Amino acid sequence: MARWCYRHRLVVLFLWVGALFGVGFSASAAGTNYANVFSLPDTDSKSAYDLMQKAFPSTSGDTDTVVWKVDGGSVKDQAVRTRVQPALDKIAKMPGVGAVTSPYTGARGASQISGDGKIAYAQLTFTKRANEVPKDLVQNVVDTAQSAERGGLQVELGGQAIQRIQEPPQGLSEMVGIVAAAVVLFLAFGSLFAMLLPIAIAVFGVGLGLFSTQLLSHTTDIPDIAPLLASLIGLGVGIDYALFIVTRHRRGIERGLDPEESAVTALNTSGRAVLFAGGTVCIALAGMLVTRLRFLDGVVVGTSLTVVLSVLAATTLLPALLGLLGPRVLSRRQRRRLAAAAGAGPETEQASGLAARWSANVQKRPRRIAALALVVMAVLAVPVLSLRLGATDQGNDDASTTTRKAYDLLAEGFGPGFNGPLQVVSVGGDTATLVKGIDATPGVARVAPLPPAKGVTVIQVVPTTSPQSKQTDDLIDTLRDRVIPQAGAQAHVGGVTAVSKDFASVTGDRLPLFIGTIIGLGFLLLLVAFRSLVVPLTAALMNLIAAAASFGVLVAVFQWGWGLDLLGLGKEGPINAFLPVIMLSLLFGLSMDYQVFLVSRMHEEWVHTKDNARAVRVGLAETSRVINSAALIMVCVFLAFVLSGDSGAAMAGVGLAAAVALDAFILRTALVPAAMHLLGNSNWWLPGWLERRLPHLAVEPKEEAPQPPAAQGPASAVHGFIRTSEGEPVDGASVTLLSKGGRQLDRVTSLADGSYILSVPAPGTYLLATTAASYGSRATHVVVAEGPLVFDVELAEGEVDAVN
Repeated sequence: MARWCYRHRLVVLFLWVGALFGVGFSASAAGTNYANVFSLPDTDSKSAYDLMQKAFPSTSGDTDTVVWKVDGGSVKDQAVRTRVQPALDKIAKMPGVGAVTSPYTGARGASQISGDGKIAYAQLTFTKRANEVPKDLVQNVVDTAQSAERGGLQVELGGQAIQRIQEPPQGLSEMVGIVAAAVVLFLAFGSLFAMLLPIAIAVFGVGLGLFSTQLLSHTTDIPDIAPLLASLIGLGVGIDYALFIVTRHRRGIERGLDPEESAVTALNTSGRAVLFAGGTVCIALAGMLVTRLRFLDGVVVGTSLTVVLSVLAATTLLPALLGLLGPRVLSRRQRRRLAAAAGAGPETEQASGLAARWSANVQKRPRRIAALALVVMAVLAVPVLSLRLGATDQGNDDASTTTRKAYDLLAEGFGPGFNGPLQVVSVGGDTATLVKGIDATPGVARVAPLPPAKGVTVIQVVPTTSPQSKQTDDLIDTLRDRVIPQAGAQAHVGGVTAVSKDFASVTGDRLPLFIGTIIGLGFLLLLVAFRSLVVPLTAALMNLIAAAASFGVLVAVFQWGWGLDLLGLGKEGPINAFLPVIMLSLLFGLSMDYQVFLVSRMHEEWVHTKDNARAVRVGLAETSRVINSAALIMVCVFLAFVLSGDSGAAMAGVGLAAAVALDAFILRTALVPAAMHLLGNSNWWLPGWLERRLPHLAVEPKEEAPQPPAAQGPASAVHGFIRTSEGEPVDGASVTLLSKGGRQLDRVTSLADGSYILSVPAPGTYLLATTAASYGSRATHVVVAEGPLVFDVELAEGEVDAVN
């Protein structure tokens, strides 16, 4: 497939461009129809909602609030009234506004004025839901209402429709994330064209995914946060997957391969890993379905579709773009160096000095490094012990926004609980006794029964505490468990605050099943991929450690308020109830990517040498730079979503950025390799009976080098270190294996830590020749038996040790 896409690059490019513009045009013409469906079967708040829908069919329009406050006098004063009422009348006449309920008209108006007469509010109802109300209309309402302001008169507006016009321009967070990723890519590649490739793949994958999700919103319930989360995860994986493939392709060209062969090899190696990684992300996302929360079904659809399209772009569009670029995927300096070395044969892949030194350091001090990494993760995980799930509202908005000011004014004038009243819906029993019982309950500020309809009575209950406080949650439990049963009434507690509490409770109850499901799936996938019981067990433990530490960071920032002002993220509050499920799914999928990329290289080395220490050292040295670059890109993309204007997306962005940073920079770079050094050969243990029953899955096969003519007996290897007489490693030494007749069988260059490995076709006697700049040449006969031979070489300056 890669070869076909490479050779027919213009056709592939035309198909992708046509698909992007075609689906984009269709989505723009159809518009959006996102729906936030919080369906919580078998909960008390759902029973209350169903009864209210039956007795009081509500309008579909969004209800928002205009609040004003006077510094002196009363809101009833004629001077205030003659400024505010004309503005309300003007708003009521706007097309798209259904009704405006003013405190200056009707018997109900008195209840819309605070006891001290300083604060009043009016309710305005739009004819459409918040996400369907035109932003121009909302802005016109805000401007008209605030035009009544003067010295000593403050006017603010709150509500979902009002909140929409406070959001930054759509696409701002995505654009900032792409720019940050482009900077990291340019520093990593040193080439403008190579930098643009992962960006292009992400743009095509995410663009097509978002347009497709927008079309699907007309056929199924997809929440309005799904596109934000889909673009967040899609940008991250799209850029990372392309980065893995482009890195392998550039490496192939530098080693002397033809660009087409290099692209085909890159897609058949890293491309297979990308398919596997993308599959694990989709499986992790699908794990959300076990929670049976309808709100998350649309999130699964949007995010999974975007990931699938990002993988498809990386495996079809990317080889086509590689064909268009040819050798220009390398920087000019790399192309000049490649041309100068044209006659010297292909370069041998080697790890960078810093990566190799770190890898050797982990091998020397595994206990110390593992202990330090565990202490860091444990300290970061401590705040998770106070995790409280709930729902954010406009009280968590930034203090400079009109919605936050309106929220605070309502709380000041009518009590903290006014922003989240409870609705006790009664269908039988003694309602009068129930009202008295509720009124006498500690924590209740006001009780107001509404006229019954169709045998249903709704009792409005205003708590003394805010919607997000634990005392309000306790009040809901008290009403359900004690007050309603004692009154002998058949009643249910509903309202936005009760729905949020039930949603958090249901999510918390189903979280263990969800975690068990995704951990179990990850264990099975890694078991099949790496033929080991210990590697997937280690990965599962690391996933739990990363989750605990990242949620600790989330609690410290959003629940305790550390750094919220610095980030401009408003006021502290509970963690969104849906966030643990979404974050754990994405964290599981992304950490699996890094685990596969790291351990596949270790596994390849283990199969070749059966030397665990070397396998872990070489695997870490050769993959840590790419993993860290990919993680840095993810962190930039995720943190950019702080600018999205959506508190849920900002929480997810900060949480995922922390999770990826901790996972890549501490777990995969330090704790995992240190643990694998300590575990030794048991890393690769698998019972024979299980080995025979497991299917074989090649995640990332190594690049096959030309093999010598077949010889008798099984293949083996010679490996060891090239060092000076003082024990210092020799980097870049040329090590050659020759037959007794002088024919070259294999040739490699030592890595930064001095290590080398040579393929041996069969047991026997061979000549091992070693040369290095500023050192003499050494050659010696080696006898290879059935297993790999460990052979270290010592070089001295000016020495020549030739063997006939």
